[in-house]
Amino acid sequence: MVDSSTVLWGQTVAYTCYCIAIILLVGWFAFKITKPVKESKVSKTLFYSFVALLVILGVSLHIVTYNTIPWVPIDLNRSEIKADQVFAINMKDHQFVLPAEKMVIKTGQKVLFDVTSEDLTYGFGLFRQDHSMLFQMQVIPGHKNDILWHFDKPGIYTIRSTEYSGPAGYNMVVKDAVEVVE
Repeated sequence: MVDSSTVLWGQTVAYTCYCIAIILLVGWFAFKITKPVKESKVSKTLFYSFVALLVILGVSLHIVTYNTIPWVPIDLNRSEIKADQVFAINMKDHQFVLPAEKMVIKTGQKVLFDVTSEDLTYGFGLFRQDHSMLFQMQVIPGHKNDILWHFDKPGIYTIRSTEYSGPAGYNMVVKDAVEVVE
């Protein structure tokens, strides 16, 4: 599975280039139409060729990046995938109740985080040590809240609530709660 930070970097570069091309087209068009009447002729063929190129590039970017999102294959085939490990996590009174002080996962395993809330809507997010988010989901009381994730790299992760749950929710953080080992 491709790491989400790699996907984000790649999409940032691709969409930045795409946006620069759009800005240049708009700038060129604005420059041409603001010149005196004799010099302001904008070639319709050239202009619409650029617009067509941008449309083709935009659609192509969406098609190419569609399957690079790491969780898409797991979500599409979820009924056929069996989790190697399941962690039942409970949330209540702005606290995480974890099944163990540190949840240890072997590299290559698919893990199901089955999270329940007894009182409020919370968020459940797993964050890398550089504070970037690996994944997150909303946890709603009275509903099934789970996420299946394939861990393909060793690492240590922190659990955080990613949803506003009132003033007491700011400190819903469990540092180094998940460790993925070889």
